[in-house]
Parts: sequence; C-alpha cells; structure tokens
Amino acid sequence: MDNFRYRLGQRLKSYRLHLGLSQEKLAELADCHPTYIGQLERGEKNATIESVLKLSKALNVSLSELFDKLDPPCGDTDIDTPEVPNYPSCCYDLILSKPLPDQKKLYEIIVSIEKYKGTII
Repeated sequence: MDNFRYRLGQRLKSYRLHLGLSQEKLAELADCHPTYIGQLERGEKNATIESVLKLSKALNVSLSELFDKLDPPCGDTDIDTPEVPNYPSCCYDLILSKPLPDQKKLYEIIVSIEKYKGTII
C-alpha cells in the first residue's frame, strides 16, 4: 500500500470526523460514491485531482491545508535517501487524527511537560 495514499486518506478521515460527518454524508456533499470515500480513507485508491478538490470543498478545507505536512512520517524513510525523521510532522499527524477534546488534552500534556522542564515560563 502506498504510504502517501494512506496518509492522505487518514487526513481526509480526520477532517470528516472533526465535522461529525459520516462517509455517506461526505460523499453526498462531494458528489462521490460512499464506497470511494472509504477506499480513499483506507489508502486503497488513488484520489483524482477532481475528487480531491470536491472533497476539500465539502470539508471546507483549502487544498494547501489538506496536503500540509503530509511528508513521510517518522521511521518511513527511503533506504537510498536516509533522512532525519520529521518529528513535528509526526506529532501534527498524530494530534490531527484525534477528536478535538483529545487534541486539547494532548496539547495540555505537552505544555505541562515543557513547564515541568522549565522551558515555558
């Protein structure tokens, strides 16, 4: 399975869940088939440019926001071009994948750790 397809699918799912939409409702808003939405979210299908545009409008998210920070996650580097993992991107994706109340809790945990370490005044 293509990791980029999977990460994009998870991003779509995160935005959909954040809005409290079912796959069926998102499909209706984006003029797509509900099965297609599920396949995209699971990374099973390549999204067309047209469908990505429809989905971004239905989710009320700009294309740049939808694709922001979709770099390879931690530990997902190419053997031929080893890179330092992009930990901020990994954290962003992890937090974005959670519901809003959990996002707030994760943020508060990070702030508490930083306060404990004395790095936040």
